[in-house]
Amino acid sequence: MVDKKSGNRRTDGPPDVEPYLVKNPEQFARNMARALEEAGKAAAQWTRARESGEAEDPAAEPATDMIRTFSKLTEYWLSDPGRALEAQTRLFGAYMGIWANAIRKLSGEEAVSSEIEPEKGDKRFEDPDWARHAFFDFLKQAYLVTTRWAADLVDNAEGLDEQSRHKARFYVRQITDALSPSNFLMTNPQLLRETMETDGENLVRGMRMLAEDIAAGKGQLRLRQADYSKFEVGRNLATTPGKVVARSELAEIIQYAPATEQVLRRPLLIVPPWINKFYILDLNEKRSFIRWAIEQGHTVFVISWVNPDERHGDKDWDDYTGEGIELALDTIAERTGERQVNAIGYCVGGTLLAAALALMAQENDDRIATATFFTTQVDFTHAGDLKVFVDEEQVKAVDEAMKQKGYLEGSRMATAFNMLRARDLIWPYVVNNYLRGRDPLPFDLLYWNADSTRMPAANHSYYLRNCYLDNNLAQGRAKLRGKRIRLQDIKIPIYNLATIEDHIAPARSVYAGSSLFGGPVEFTLAGSGHIAGVVNPPELNKYQYWTGKVGPPSLEAWLEKATPKPGSWWPHWQAWIEKQNDERVAARRFDVTENFLGEAPGDYVRVRI
Repeated sequence: MVDKKSGNRRTDGPPDVEPYLVKNPEQFARNMARALEEAGKAAAQWTRARESGEAEDPAAEPATDMIRTFSKLTEYWLSDPGRALEAQTRLFGAYMGIWANAIRKLSGEEAVSSEIEPEKGDKRFEDPDWARHAFFDFLKQAYLVTTRWAADLVDNAEGLDEQSRHKARFYVRQITDALSPSNFLMTNPQLLRETMETDGENLVRGMRMLAEDIAAGKGQLRLRQADYSKFEVGRNLATTPGKVVARSELAEIIQYAPATEQVLRRPLLIVPPWINKFYILDLNEKRSFIRWAIEQGHTVFVISWVNPDERHGDKDWDDYTGEGIELALDTIAERTGERQVNAIGYCVGGTLLAAALALMAQENDDRIATATFFTTQVDFTHAGDLKVFVDEEQVKAVDEAMKQKGYLEGSRMATAFNMLRARDLIWPYVVNNYLRGRDPLPFDLLYWNADSTRMPAANHSYYLRNCYLDNNLAQGRAKLRGKRIRLQDIKIPIYNLATIEDHIAPARSVYAGSSLFGGPVEFTLAGSGHIAGVVNPPELNKYQYWTGKVGPPSLEAWLEKATPKPGSWWPHWQAWIEKQNDERVAARRFDVTENFLGEAPGDYVRVRI
């Protein structure tokens, strides 16, 4: 119902059915025909790619694993008829309560049975008609009841091993998120109203976008999460001035121009992940950790990893250590005259850095004086939902897939990461793009998120097996250059950063890894998640962070004694760095007569897939 004075929809009073009626039957019919035509184009793109062999369906192994997991779950509930009947009775009783409440509401009475409310932060049911309109309220309540009943089936299944329970929780969440009534035209009040208001024009636009995205993905759906046309690496992303000063088959080494007259004697080397690209630390001038570090007096060097293809299939962690980290250390020594550096590793880049440090400790190589880890796991016991995709059968399937091309398609990893937060990173964009027919907004972070990279076969297989599958790195069984490496050999000072809402490197997992190092560890817990918790400039004054001594046996116990502090952790890290060594020298400026390999951000980072 619309308030005549304000023109806004009212949230009180009885629901208005008029917005859900077709306004122009002829135009609506024409648009439905056009939408079907566009949907046919999308289907043709999908079919053509498979007939030509250009696309394949990588979901076979995850689907098989899901069926295998659910078989274990159903075996428990169906093995005892009484147990199965009790579970069905609970669900049926809840449905009857919802039905009774719906009847009372239609009669103008108050609901008697308690109603289930969405979880805090769940934005799917914010439209007022989810609560005010009896039909949509019934759908919402039935969905929430069924979702929680399904989750309880997993939690209450006795005798289920923890890995299977973990997988079952994950797969149940994927299915229930996908089947939410908010994802379908006829069961989402906002979608239905917009379809009636536009006579179905939104569906025409949406199906056209669907066809475009399947074509862009060469037969796979490349879900667009932002308006990518507004961004370009080197133009309005990754714009901090610098030069490419060295290059190997795997990496470009970038040195950035100073912004101060004096700089810290020890240069700073950043080892980013090769999953996605380094410019997450240099998104724009206001949110660039690289630019901020330069302003604090660091001489910053960054490794920009290659976006690999079939030529790099045999490149493993030995190669990434030599052609990446060691190349960078040699380049820094040559260009600055300094032998020792401070190093930062982010995510899997940090895991590689930790492995390299363990090897360097064996070889009495002390070129890295301090190490900082951003959301880095070295003990994968509590590695979170990504472990769902890692068991012997699935790793074998990934190995076989990589043998064919020498690499894993970037879309495979991107899909896995999006599935960790499907409710936020998949379904809102499906609804917005293909049902509402709206272009997503420009957002630099989501542009970066979509700028995925391939994984070299040897590198990725080593990572999956030695970290996620067998946890060899934590157990001292992993090898680099034929030598078994042990994290306790690392005696240098370490700053270990976790983020409290991290779904990729859970804070619990990062904290557990702190006890494996042999030297002093400064553990810091930042607010927010894997990206926003790291890329949090002080000027924004967002979130908070906690500090405290490593020692308590769990993250929860550590938090009880930790000290909360407002804002960004960046100044806290800078103070820690200067505590290790605050000696400064004249700024290292570029020689204008030198022939550099290129301007920052270099060539490797611009290769898209």
